[in-house]
Amino acid sequence: MAKTKELSKDTRNKIVDLHQAGKTESAIGKQLGVKKSTVGAIIRKWKTYKTTDNLPRSGAPPRGVKMITRTVSKNPRTTRGDLVNDLQRAGTKVTKATISNTLRRQGLKSCSARHVPLLKPVHVRARLKSAREHLDDPEEDWENVIWSDETKIELFGKNSTCRVWRRKNAELHPKNTIPTVKHGGGNIMLWGCFSAKGPGRLIRVKERMNGAMYREILSKNLLPSARALKMKRGWVFQHDNDPKHTARATKEWLRKKHFKVLEWPSQSPDLNPIENLWRELKIRVAQRQPQNITALEEICMEEWAKLPATVCKNLVATYRKRLTSVIANKGYITKY
Repeated sequence: MAKTKELSKDTRNKIVDLHQAGKTESAIGKQLGVKKSTVGAIIRKWKTYKTTDNLPRSGAPPRGVKMITRTVSKNPRTTRGDLVNDLQRAGTKVTKATISNTLRRQGLKSCSARHVPLLKPVHVRARLKSAREHLDDPEEDWENVIWSDETKIELFGKNSTCRVWRRKNAELHPKNTIPTVKHGGGNIMLWGCFSAKGPGRLIRVKERMNGAMYREILSKNLLPSARALKMKRGWVFQHDNDPKHTARATKEWLRKKHFKVLEWPSQSPDLNPIENLWRELKIRVAQRQPQNITALEEICMEEWAKLPATVCKNLVATYRKRLTSVIANKGYITKY
C-alpha cells in the first residue's frame, strides 16, 4: 500500500480553524480536498493534545536502532536495562519492550547461552590444525576408527527428559511426569566405544577411575570390541586427552599392544561422534524411567545393545562436516 502524503502544518491548522468556526468534518474535507477520516483524526488530536504537530512516534529512532544493534553485536550479554540506560544517556528515551521489538526486527532474540568447553587460544589453534590436516581424509579412514569415551547417566536428573502428548491441565498426571528426588537419585559412570559398524562394548565403572583402571578397561574391552565389530586391519583407536588417557603408562601400554591412536585436539567433544550416541542412549533410557540404580544399569546395557548400526554409520559419516564446521568457525565450538 502506498504511503499517504503527510499534510502540511498550515493545512492541519486550517482544519482546526474551520472546525472552530462550526464547519462539519465533511465540509472541511471537501473545502480542503482532504479525506473526512483524516480531518477527524486531526481534530481529535487537537482536542486531546491542543496541538496539530506530529507527536513522538513509538519505537527507537534510526540512530537508536544502529546503536542497539552495534552494542549487542559487540557484547551479546548486554541486558535490555543496559540498552535503555545507554540510549537515555545519548538523549533517546525508549522502553524495554521497544528494545525487544527492535532487536527482533533485526533478527535477534534472547536465548539461553549454551554451556561449552573453555577454549584457550592454544586449543583453538590445535582444533584448526587438526581439522585442516584431516579434512581431505577419505571416508573409509573414519569408518575404520573405534571411538570411545566415558559418560555419567543420572537416575532422576537433568538427563531424564522426554516429551509427552497430553491434554490441557494434565501436566501433573503420573503418565505425564518424570519423578525426581530432592538430592538427586544417584548416577552411574559408563565407558563405551563404537564404530561405523555399530556399538562396541559398554561397561559400568564402579569406582573412581584412575590410569591403572583405565588400562584394565581397555585390556578387557577394546580388542574384543574390535573383533566383534570386524574392524579392518590397521584400525585406529580414538580417545580424548583426559590425563588418564595421556599418562605415560597408558601411552606405553598402547604402544606395546601396537594400537594406532588418533591424535586428538583437546577440548573437542564436538568432534567425537560418540557424544551424539551418548545423547541417544540417555533419551532411550529416560523414556523407560528406571526406578533404581540396578535398573538404570540394566536398561543402559539393553538400550546400548539395541542402538542400530545405521545410527552409528550416519554419525561417523558426519565427520567431514564436523571438520568443515570447525574451520568455518575459526576453531571454536560447533553445533555438533
